[in-house]
Amino acid sequence: DGSNLTGVAMSIAPISYNPDVSDSTVTKDTGIGITFTERIIAGSGNVTLRIAGAAGTVVENFGVGSSVTINNNLISIDPTSDLNAGETYHISYPSGTFKNTAGDVSYVGTAYTFGVKPAFAALFAWGYNVEGFLGQNDRTQYSSPIQIPGTTWASVIESDNTGAMGAIKTDGTLWMWGDGHQGELAQNNQVDYSSPVQVPGTTWGIVRSGSYFAGATKTDGTMWAWGNNTDGRLGINSQVKYSSPVQIPGTDWHTGNGDKMGTHSDGFIIIKSTGQQLWAWGANAYGQLGTNNTTYYSSPVQIPGTTWSAVSGAAQHSLAIKTDGTLWSWGRNSRGNLGQNNKTTYSSPKQIPGTTWAKVHAAGEFSFATKTDGTLWTWGRNDEGYLGQNNAVWYSSPVQIPGTTWSDVSGYSQSTIATKTDGTLWSWGQAGYGRLGLNTNIGMSSPTQIPGTTWTGVMGASSYAKLAIKNI
Repeated sequence: DGSNLTGVAMSIAPISYNPDVSDSTVTKDTGIGITFTERIIAGSGNVTLRIAGAAGTVVENFGVGSSVTINNNLISIDPTSDLNAGETYHISYPSGTFKNTAGDVSYVGTAYTFGVKPAFAALFAWGYNVEGFLGQNDRTQYSSPIQIPGTTWASVIESDNTGAMGAIKTDGTLWMWGDGHQGELAQNNQVDYSSPVQVPGTTWGIVRSGSYFAGATKTDGTMWAWGNNTDGRLGINSQVKYSSPVQIPGTDWHTGNGDKMGTHSDGFIIIKSTGQQLWAWGANAYGQLGTNNTTYYSSPVQIPGTTWSAVSGAAQHSLAIKTDGTLWSWGRNSRGNLGQNNKTTYSSPKQIPGTTWAKVHAAGEFSFATKTDGTLWTWGRNDEGYLGQNNAVWYSSPVQIPGTTWSDVSGYSQSTIATKTDGTLWSWGQAGYGRLGLNTNIGMSSPTQIPGTTWTGVMGASSYAKLAIKNI
């Protein structure tokens, strides 16, 4: 309030910091700013962030010129440490850290107190709802995002042509809803649910689903699957169907990042934390498992290589990125969806040109990938503008979607959603059943914004519905 100020006045900017309320490591996209009454330059010394009530306990030091930036009269601090919801913090700096533009007057060292509020992560759904896919306790179709109860959602399901929907909360609980007639909701029955129901356990990490089956990892590195098991898609060396989670062998499956696991219509593809190995199992009619054959596997089998960093599976093709930024594809290619400038099917990984690929998403018969420069690229089938090119031309090589601030993308069944770094959410493609979230059934062949600017980039898609998390 200014009562502790001496010398030249300044004020702290409004805090908009989204903490991790469960204390696990997350990426933080917000910063803290202090506004001075006049233009400033760097002096010497550090800015510190301290916990209130624990004098001298430094959370983090920020060096001027490195983690602290100056723009006219604003300094910006970008913490990398966790700040916990409900706690109070001080920003402080020693005298001489900041000076006026003449360099002859120092701003007197002082401290500013602020509290951290949790970012309430609300889950929204839209699209087809005949079996309760939208989690609204009804069968009503919604063509605009509608909130599913709860404000602590952390991640959502990515799906391949299924009606099993799901999401994980910040407390590690897993909830599912929608089509359950094959036991794919893990409720030890074959019942459909139109509202979220909890799957037993509290340490779930990543969840994915395919055609009438689903699976998830836990934070201890174990992986579990359930639902239809035709073609060995559950990875347990049998074709026995389970309506409750059953463990897949191994304890080093990736747990915390959704781009480490994908599904085909009839199988899984996932990265292990050990050696960044890539494993797959299930149906393999088109070589979508990447094992240089068309053999079906009911247990995990390794795909060559040890530096895999991200993966995505679609109905019958796969995409993956390595740590060197290279992008690889394999499987069915009848629509040019492998990005190889042909329609040849490959049963082993084949590189797509380029070395700065960041994220990847396989979506039915088309594909997407982002680069480290924020550009978004697409290729494959494009009947109704699925590729966001403002046309219906099919492409068998990557073509850029306009813009340079794309952060992530998800899509299936001829429609796509994507987020930008400014928190906006966009959609395009076929609009049947309101799956574009634009309050219309009119298709869009170019990205069109869904209302809102606080979408987190956490989203998922199935043939029937779309899910996305928004800070409220």
